[in-house]
Amino acid sequence: MKQILLLGAGLSTTSLINYLLKHAESENWFISIGDINLDTIEKKINKHPRAEAVVFDICNLPDYLDLILKADLIISMLPASFHPLVAQACLENNKNMVTASYVSKELRELDTQLKEKKLLFMNELGVDPGIDHMSAMKIIDDIKNKGGKLLAFKSRTGGLVAPEYDNNPWNYKFTWNPRNVVVAGQGTSMFIRNGRYKYIPYHKLFSRLEHTSIQDVGDFEIYPNRDSLKYRPTYNLNDIPTIIRGTMRRPGFSEAWDIFVQLGLTDDSFTIEDSENMTYRQFVNSFLKYDPGTAIEKKLPAYIGIDPKGEIMKKIEWLGLFEDEPIRLKKATPAQILQKKLEEKWRLEPDDKDMIVMEHVLEWELENKRFETRSSLVVRGINQEETAMAITVGTPVAIATKLILNGTIRRTGVHVPVKADMYLPILEELEELGIKFVEETREL
Repeated sequence: MKQILLLGAGLSTTSLINYLLKHAESENWFISIGDINLDTIEKKINKHPRAEAVVFDICNLPDYLDLILKADLIISMLPASFHPLVAQACLENNKNMVTASYVSKELRELDTQLKEKKLLFMNELGVDPGIDHMSAMKIIDDIKNKGGKLLAFKSRTGGLVAPEYDNNPWNYKFTWNPRNVVVAGQGTSMFIRNGRYKYIPYHKLFSRLEHTSIQDVGDFEIYPNRDSLKYRPTYNLNDIPTIIRGTMRRPGFSEAWDIFVQLGLTDDSFTIEDSENMTYRQFVNSFLKYDPGTAIEKKLPAYIGIDPKGEIMKKIEWLGLFEDEPIRLKKATPAQILQKKLEEKWRLEPDDKDMIVMEHVLEWELENKRFETRSSLVVRGINQEETAMAITVGTPVAIATKLILNGTIRRTGVHVPVKADMYLPILEELEELGIKFVEETREL
């Protein structure tokens, strides 16, 4: 019997756990699931005979060495900052490891040692990163195998509320970590377009948009991700003239969000004095010019240069940021204060369902003809536990776990799924489970 140790049983693990339990009998697995909250695990496994719930605290990792020793493979669904601790324990005890997270510098440095020990650490197996890599590489390899030359690669992903539950003026609700949304894009975005390197500083990011439309789910705007250039070696596209990765939102979101950026409300680098006794109205006013005789409803649009009765102001007013409601957060940063209000207003209601949208757009040439290939994916959540985010993060992790344990994937070292022997079997099973891309190629 193969032993699987899953560390972390948070929101993104429901579909992962369901897959492991469903296949436990046929694959002859026993699954140990460790989390600091035992009740969370017990609800997910529901007394399954091939699973156990164990209390696990990453801060006391040596106390749980016996769990690692008896496992054939460890899945780390802990916060990414803890993966190096788990990885070191796996290396020392000759265990394979799987994560959904980006490969960190610490993990990358273990590559040689892992190869010497014939171990595999497979990473970036979620949705973004993960499904985006696999689906993109399949198209890229197909084009290259035909003799085609890649001219442009654009990829974008969004975690959004499903259209039928989209009922607020921002057309957005939190479907993932709220903090990541609030601080998204900070730094400088970089990409290459038609052979020219382009750089967008944070204060201009949400005004430099592209647009797209996906059948059945409508229109979207795209703002660039922080660093698209690093994906050139990942996708073996070092000489491509255009490569841009981005995040998808509904039209109008970025223009309104940009107001928060311009005011400084997304800053996470300092704390607001006496924030626990401040109201949201006072918080916003503290970022505007001193003019005690003018209400902030007039002061803000004049300061930023927007229509005081326009859609942007309606979005901000709807959030309640002009209300005299106490913040009640001690020593809070502007980003933390904004996040608290957004969590109240952008929460998913009990019956709401989320949606993952992904699109790749590739331009290429073959035999003096130019083509465009568009590939899109839409995944809708089933309920509040099996969300679209949980499905698309957890399912490829689970499939990769099975493929490693049954010997289909035989690599050693640190890997992400950008080679055909890794991405093809995962994509094939994802398609069987309804996670399927719609692809169309046309001559330009």
